[in-house]
Amino acid sequence: ILFGVTIMTLLVGPWVSVHFLGSSLTFMMVYVWGRRNEDVRMSFLGLFPFTAPYLPWVMLAFSVLLGNSPTIDAIGILVGHTYYFLEYVYPVIADIRGWRIKKLLEPPRILHYLCGTYEPVHEHED
Repeated sequence: ILFGVTIMTLLVGPWVSVHFLGSSLTFMMVYVWGRRNEDVRMSFLGLFPFTAPYLPWVMLAFSVLLGNSPTIDAIGILVGHTYYFLEYVYPVIADIRGWRIKKLLEPPRILHYLCGTYEPVHEHED
């Protein structure tokens, strides 16, 4: 969520005349959830069956059919795709290719500390 808020506020917000990016953040989370749960079957209004990765696109199409601009929702999908790639795809590629930096989105230590997941780094003496 912190990644999405930061990217949308600093990089997208100044160039898109949008005062509230809550819908974009929702679309980002729906996109990531859909990609992480590829086998979940869903249906739209009980008429149109699809799997979870298509949920943000179905929601986008429905929003456009209701007369809304697709820009805000598309921003969320784009930021969600960026997060999904950096968090789940890039580390696998980096590991396969033997790159030194394997994870780009490491939360700050203060966030680990606040959430109780902080593990101090100990130097080993050989």
